[in-house]
Amino acid sequence: MKRVAVIAGLLGLGLTVWMLAQFGAGAIFSLVMAGGWGILAAIVFHTVQVLLSAQAWRVISGPKPDTLPSSVLTLKDYFALRCVREGVNNLLPVAQVGGEVCSTRLLNRRGLGAKRAAAATICDLTLELLSQVLFTVLGLIVLLTLVQRSAVTDELLESALVALAIGLAVFISQWLGAVALVEKLLLKIAAHLGWSGAESIRGLHQQVLALYMAKRATVWAFTLQFVAWALGAVEVCLILHFMGYDCSLAVGFVIEGVGEAAKSVGFAVPGALGVSEGGYVLVGGLFGVPPQMAMALSLIKRVREIVWGLPSLVLWQWLEHVWCPESPEHESECAPMLCKNSVSDVRL
Repeated sequence: MKRVAVIAGLLGLGLTVWMLAQFGAGAIFSLVMAGGWGILAAIVFHTVQVLLSAQAWRVISGPKPDTLPSSVLTLKDYFALRCVREGVNNLLPVAQVGGEVCSTRLLNRRGLGAKRAAAATICDLTLELLSQVLFTVLGLIVLLTLVQRSAVTDELLESALVALAIGLAVFISQWLGAVALVEKLLLKIAAHLGWSGAESIRGLHQQVLALYMAKRATVWAFTLQFVAWALGAVEVCLILHFMGYDCSLAVGFVIEGVGEAAKSVGFAVPGALGVSEGGYVLVGGLFGVPPQMAMALSLIKRVREIVWGLPSLVLWQWLEHVWCPESPEHESECAPMLCKNSVSDVRL
């Protein structure tokens, strides 16, 4: 799998280089430099989105276990873990899922328990996927009201409907027992290989369903995730404004919806390199945004990811040490297999 990631990364890099050459690297980087304050605005504004996503994760995780002191599992903890998720997914070759694995382990160490931590992350990731699909579908509906129907808009809408069907299938499959099948498979593999601690995830399926059954929390978490996605439209408008191109929030909504959807489709490519840029160029062209400016927009968003991601990777390493349980009953959680904290330990 690591070889696949390397190949996908090289293809993504090649696509990015080709687009830079095709549209003029000099002009693109000039626009990036011209949007200097836009970079700062995007970096600062992203804090709001991370906070909303962190609160959504906290809400779907359910009430704090009675055995935990009030000083743990606060919004600050989930904010830190959300940063870790984004940092790992955006900057490391982990097919955009390694961040969930790392943050789930840390959530377990913080005291939530392996089963509850895994269930909460599964639910949060599912709601995030569904809210993103809704965001993209609504964006394309707005697109059809702003521009004339064409082959491009039809293809985008068809792709969004397919994504919606996939998202619903993922959600429904969890109710029908997909998590239970994965749980049984993991337990069998663990028993065969002699892994210790695997029993802690027994009952994961029931835990996932229990979290979903808290309907008010589920709806509230979904809403927070959707608002976090929608605020990406404001980020797009801010960046374009500082590059000298003003657009409405409706246009920003569409551009962000399609751009983020393209990034998700390119999950196998580290950082969706090249795929994300292509999405912004495609949808930007429908509104007359020059390809150079669309590329610059994508690159500025990548600068924001790096500025957020690098400290997040440092935070991850620090949390791996300070959140390692020291009590005898949790001694197994500090076994070498569970306490590896090197960046190189995150592999496909």
